Amino acid sequence: MTETQYATGTPHRSTTEQEALAAGVVAMVEHVLALAATWTAWDGHPRHTDDRVYTPHKAIRRVADHMVDHFAEFEARLAGEEPLPDHWHASACTTPADLARFTQEDLDEARSRLTRLALIWSVRLRSLSDWQLDHSPGEGWTFRQLAQHVQESAYYADAIGDLS
Repeated sequence: MTETQYATGTPHRSTTEQEALAAGVVAMVEHVLALAATWTAWDGHPRHTDDRVYTPHKAIRRVADHMVDHFAEFEARLAGEEPLPDHWHASACTTPADLARFTQEDLDEARSRLTRLALIWSVRLRSLSDWQLDHSPGEGWTFRQLAQHVQESAYYADAIGDLS
């Protein structure tokens, strides 16, 4: 065992590409939820990052929407269907709901929503062959690239940061 594996009690084993991609999506969600656990202390002032405005609710909404959008694309292409066109307002839009106080109940809901989405991604990614990851049907990024892109959803939570 390596020092890290010893510390966590994890035995050494090789990781498949699918497992690594799945673990990356799960780790992104865990990172988002760790930050979100501090957001009940939010002062109500939106955070400005790049050319956008972010709030705790908006960050959770964007992470979830991003995961849903790309998973719908993934599944449609896998089934040989055309993905639905993208009509999200995305982070360009801040809704009145985005400005609401972020409560413990909101955090509980975010945990339920995002951990389920991570599970769906994880199960699907682990079901694919190496060939399917890199030779994905239809137009657009490969499934490997989609999974890597979804991992970048942490950006939205990082825009709020740790508020503890």
